[in-house]
Amino acid sequence: MLWSLLKIFFFVVLVAGLSYGAGMLMENGPGLRIAVADVEFVLGPLQAVLVAIALLIVVWLVLRVAGFLVAVLRFLNGDETAISRYFSRSRERRGFQALADGMMALASGEPRLAMSNAAKAERFLRRPDLTNLLAAQAAEMTGDTARATEIYKKLVQDDRSRFVGVRGLMMQKMAEGDTDTALQLAQKAFELKPRHEATTDTLLQLQAKAEDWKGARQTLNAKLRHGTLPRDVHKRRDAILAMSEARDLMIDGETAKAREAAIEANRLSPDLIPAAVLAARALVEQDKAKQAAKVIKRAWEAMPHPDLAAAFAEIEPEETPEARLSRFRSLVAPRPDHPEAKMLMAELCLAAEDFPEARKALGDLVETGPTARVLTLMAAIERGMGADDSVVRGYLAKALSAPRGPQWVCDSCGTVHGTWTPVCENCGSFDTLSWKAAPAGQVALPSASDMLPLLVGGPKDKPKG
Repeated sequence: MLWSLLKIFFFVVLVAGLSYGAGMLMENGPGLRIAVADVEFVLGPLQAVLVAIALLIVVWLVLRVAGFLVAVLRFLNGDETAISRYFSRSRERRGFQALADGMMALASGEPRLAMSNAAKAERFLRRPDLTNLLAAQAAEMTGDTARATEIYKKLVQDDRSRFVGVRGLMMQKMAEGDTDTALQLAQKAFELKPRHEATTDTLLQLQAKAEDWKGARQTLNAKLRHGTLPRDVHKRRDAILAMSEARDLMIDGETAKAREAAIEANRLSPDLIPAAVLAARALVEQDKAKQAAKVIKRAWEAMPHPDLAAAFAEIEPEETPEARLSRFRSLVAPRPDHPEAKMLMAELCLAAEDFPEARKALGDLVETGPTARVLTLMAAIERGMGADDSVVRGYLAKALSAPRGPQWVCDSCGTVHGTWTPVCENCGSFDTLSWKAAPAGQVALPSASDMLPLLVGGPKDKPKG
């Protein structure tokens, strides 16, 4: 750089000097006299200018030759020159072409070809932060987990690729079932990139699976701060974590803290059914029956559910069937046409032995939604109204093969759960259970068969002859 500046400066000074001399010569002198040894040359003004131009060209050629000689010396010395840059660019083109071919091979399901191209790209580029990742993914595809682990550990040693290496090791440990180590790696990856959405989701899932509810709530709050989680989803999931924490506190005997956590969970998400049930029971223990009823009614209005009905019944455990039927009318009033409300009122009427009213409460569910529960209720109603046992058994036979109705089903894997849990017992996903109809053929119905002796009784006595 300095040599180039000196050349430019010298060239400018030379041109300026020659221009000034030529001007002076043309204005003041008859010509230019040059004496070399004993020989004199007399040049006119025009000839002097031509000589000056020729001298300028000679000087320029000398400078160019000198620059070329310096470049050759630098090349021989190992410094970067145009020649070395040519070869470097050629290697770079070949390296990136090998890297692109490796990525295409990986995408097309040819891991061995991808590994070969990764090695070739590394030979030309000498960029392990790029080529090691391709090699690791190819090794995983071929099932060579040991090789993949070795490469990921190399990535961890480089600041530019540390996050990729840590995350790769984390995914390997999760695939192996080593959730404890995977959790530690997820925490490290979160420290490196707290805004990475997939990493925070994985960390949250692992913390929930390990029942680290406090840690999971911190991760959830971080997702909210970084804008990777909508506020309404954050409230619901925070309620789930608070409710899970309350359950653990109850098991540990810390009932006061458990009640506070349960009430907080319901405050965060009033329509979360398990949180409403837990909060209502906590309020009943504090002799706050009216508040407990209010909590249940709010959740019922969002989603009628049998667990809410059970919790509502626990508020007044000693009431008569008639009093319970009267009290429950206020619960089902906001959504009287919902199937759960119809079945609930039919059950309460059965308990009060008001069979015609039970049939009326059930409405047209036998035709529009003949689930196992609806058909079992219909069998009980028919028996209470004195129908023949063949009619009762007919409904019960249909109930054995009828759909179960809504259940807790994982949105991720479709697994059916008997009770709600924050983490799916099959796939380990967090907050994926929904109250909906299960896929056909996935649910056994032992509860329907268990009710047969309760509703039908023993064989019908033969008449005495």
